[in-house]
Amino acid sequence: MSTVGSVSTGLERSEAIGASTADLRQQPTLEHLRQVAAAVPDPELPVLSLGDLGILRAVDAAADGSVIVTITPTYSGCPAMHAIIEDIERALHEAGCGDLEVRTVLAPAWTTDWMSEEGRRKLLDYGIAPPRRRLAEPSPTEPAGAGVPVAVGISVRCPQCGSGDTHELSRFGSTSCKSLWACRTCREPFDHFKSL
Repeated sequence: MSTVGSVSTGLERSEAIGASTADLRQQPTLEHLRQVAAAVPDPELPVLSLGDLGILRAVDAAADGSVIVTITPTYSGCPAMHAIIEDIERALHEAGCGDLEVRTVLAPAWTTDWMSEEGRRKLLDYGIAPPRRRLAEPSPTEPAGAGVPVAVGISVRCPQCGSGDTHELSRFGSTSCKSLWACRTCREPFDHFKSL
């Protein structure tokens, strides 16, 4: 009896939203959609995903069954935000998501402390010096009290040879979030992802 009741309720719900029972079985979970959105590459630094950067805040379901994706830009004037929103929408639609909305929130402001350790490693492997941690505060996805003080160095380590004997050539690099540095040891120039 309970099975029949479940089927009946499921069919009523599916008719209410215009979907068949087969469609309901194929609907992606919110966790799957979060993973898909987190894997979208950053258009300016494709070696990093949105999850690596820490700009993906949440993937939730609205009361009407649509999906709401919340992101925070690396800074409020980021020129890549339009492309990021389009890439998220495309990836989620391809993953089977129907109605969705991508919301941009500016508070709390994004910080490089939200960047994952995997993202920092990817930057280093790509030849970009990762940002130094400031005072580690919890990201919006970490529990309260998760932040711990982190020592902040004065120099930026060269991603080519690892030397700390480096100097800044220009506060602005190929994108607004990077600065241009040079190594005195291997004499190679390199980008540094600024700590924000």
